[in-house]
Amino acid sequence: MTYRVRLRGLWPALLVLTLVGCGTEHVGTGSRAPEDVPDSAELEARATALQTRTDRVYVTEVAGYTLATQSVGVLGDDGFGSSYTDRNGHVIQLGVERADHSPADCGKKPPTDGAADYTVCEREGESWYRATALGHAYARAEGDLVVTVSAALPGVDRATLRTAADAAHLADDAELDTILPPLGGAPGSQPVERGDLPPEGDGAPDNGVGASG
Repeated sequence: MTYRVRLRGLWPALLVLTLVGCGTEHVGTGSRAPEDVPDSAELEARATALQTRTDRVYVTEVAGYTLATQSVGVLGDDGFGSSYTDRNGHVIQLGVERADHSPADCGKKPPTDGAADYTVCEREGESWYRATALGHAYARAEGDLVVTVSAALPGVDRATLRTAADAAHLADDAELDTILPPLGGAPGSQPVERGDLPPEGDGAPDNGVGASG
């Protein structure tokens, strides 16, 4: 499931519900032998096919949570987003975007996209922690990027979210190979075969029984 959203403060609650409802396939990011990892040119091509860049792809680790591969996709214009779920369906979302806003903006006027007012907005180490009645997030600036780790409340507590935020880091080549879809395998990159279309000509679809089987 690829998503293209503009992050403002907290992730939309609807995105969390959609991910939980569609089912997930999980994958680990264990160590890989150097000879088994593709070269940087292939990894960059795979990121480009996903409409992002390798220097936007971050990963995280938190006990009990694994990456949901269907969640991997572009965020905003050329950012990167992914989600991690546990066995109970709780979701932690990781997003990386170009810094057209500051993580400290939560201390200013709340977003105008319908989000609730911030109940918490405070500096914690190198990150800003912000919360609303619906969810909470840690966000930090890294160069020209903002790295955000967020979750719905009350499913994921603050300590767990902080662990995920602290562990968030730029993916190395082995992690990129695990996370990025293979060339030609990115969502929407392959045509969908229609069994109800005639094999020749431009005739109307065959809606007979068994035509699409």
